[in-house]
Amino acid sequence: MYENWFMAALQQSWMEQALALAAQALGVSEPNPRVGCVIVSADGQRLLGRGSTQPAGQAHAEVMALRDAQAAGHDVRGATAYVTLEPCSHHGRTGPCCDALAGAGIARVVSAIGDPNPLVAGQGHARLQAAGVQVECGPGAAESRELNIGFFSRMVRRTPWVRLKVAASLDGRTALDNGRSQWITSEAARADGHAWRARSGAVLTGIGTVLEDDPRLDVRLAPVARQPPVVVVDSKLETPPAAALFQDGRPVIIYAAADEPARRAALEARGATVVRLPGAGGKVDLAAMLLDLGAREVNELHVEAGFKLNGSLVREGLVDEFLVYLAPRLLGSGAGMVNIGPLQELRDAVSLEFRGIERVGEDLRVLARIPGRADF
Repeated sequence: MYENWFMAALQQSWMEQALALAAQALGVSEPNPRVGCVIVSADGQRLLGRGSTQPAGQAHAEVMALRDAQAAGHDVRGATAYVTLEPCSHHGRTGPCCDALAGAGIARVVSAIGDPNPLVAGQGHARLQAAGVQVECGPGAAESRELNIGFFSRMVRRTPWVRLKVAASLDGRTALDNGRSQWITSEAARADGHAWRARSGAVLTGIGTVLEDDPRLDVRLAPVARQPPVVVVDSKLETPPAAALFQDGRPVIIYAAADEPARRAALEARGATVVRLPGAGGKVDLAAMLLDLGAREVNELHVEAGFKLNGSLVREGLVDEFLVYLAPRLLGSGAGMVNIGPLQELRDAVSLEFRGIERVGEDLRVLARIPGRADF
């Protein structure tokens, strides 16, 4: 019994190391999932190699771990690979990882969770078994899925995971009556917010924010492997071609409702991709926009917009969770977080469940999710 407990604890430890490696792929592997892999000796006692998913088009975690073992002079024949996601079985930007593991002589693969990609979806495990590799699904499924919530969302729902970020005073104000909002929260909170930007597949804002604040919406206060694209909801194509978000050459996608050929041409000359998705009332069809972003391989959509667009996204049931930074100050009147009211009954309120509350600098970071949004 002690031996069984010891082996289970050892397996848990190896998977935790693989999950820590997967977390290193945050902001790096997009649009691929964040995956970590450790290869250990047949007796489960020695680490032979480890790796995490590299930028798209480069090696996946399994190949990185095999290379690491080879560089250290380790023979991986008969070894066990702990992987945080089922090894892929298809030819995409790289070759199948299941074939790489089997070809290297790995005897056993322990995956945290199956790959939701329809091109894989069990085929990676099946090909490993066909090659004589023992396959198990071990611990870490919940952690791996949460780390890749956007990838799972895109594979299953065909839309990104939508995270709405707000910086507000303790009484829920995001700006004064005169529009001033810089800065409500501390520099530590702003740096933390940039880290969340960095992990996203794209950063979305509205035309109101572009015209009022002329934001760059890039990552400046946190380490970043690549700058995420910017998405603007701009029904009338009012984005100025000289806007700051064009400065560093990142991809910019503008969703519009109006057909304005001259304005469109001017924005496209700046490198923007303009997508016309007209909806009701001359507004952009936001649900169609999310489907389009999913088709563009955006896993996590990080929203930093004003209370009007925030309200539209919430009212249409398109927000999955909220990332809220609360400063220890009261502003009284001013702009709110989301425009969803006025409500007549408390039962009509948007219900949330807290996922985490942490102090960041002098502020609080609250992560709250709409119940059931991750049930896919």
